[in-house]
Amino acid sequence: MQRRELFRSLGTSLRGDTQEEVKESPIRPPYYVSLEAFEQCGECADKACATACEEEIILIQDDGTPRLDLTTPTGCTFCDACAEVCEADVLQVEKMRTIDATIEIDILKCLAWNQTMCFSCKEPCIDNAIEFLGMFRPTIDQQKCTACGYCLYRCPTQAITITPKTT
Repeated sequence: MQRRELFRSLGTSLRGDTQEEVKESPIRPPYYVSLEAFEQCGECADKACATACEEEIILIQDDGTPRLDLTTPTGCTFCDACAEVCEADVLQVEKMRTIDATIEIDILKCLAWNQTMCFSCKEPCIDNAIEFLGMFRPTIDQQKCTACGYCLYRCPTQAITITPKTT
């Protein structure tokens, strides 16, 4: 056993994790009818939702279903393009919602929380969901946040994370 494997096994046993990898739910485009409807995506031949996305944030998984990749310099503009081209009606414009994910700021990594003036996350936020206490201490107003992802890439210290909401 190599040292890296030893430390990994110790870490997982301390956290109570099993050796099985926990599969995280994908972050879906914000127009879906129901999570069960994504089963129809496997039959879609052209994957038009991914090609219609001007921001190029829709990736097709191995099972043929779309997921959002919000690790890019862009985010979701809620432009409706993916829903308009969905022939199976899995994605529908009328079903638009906020993205089912939570965006959070790690205050230990955040420059502003550590007394360095930084507004990198606030500037791209078109929903004004990131609020500052004075010049420091940014927080995300979860009532305003659509989880579009524009703030993620802009953070110079990767202090902003996105996690799928559990349903």
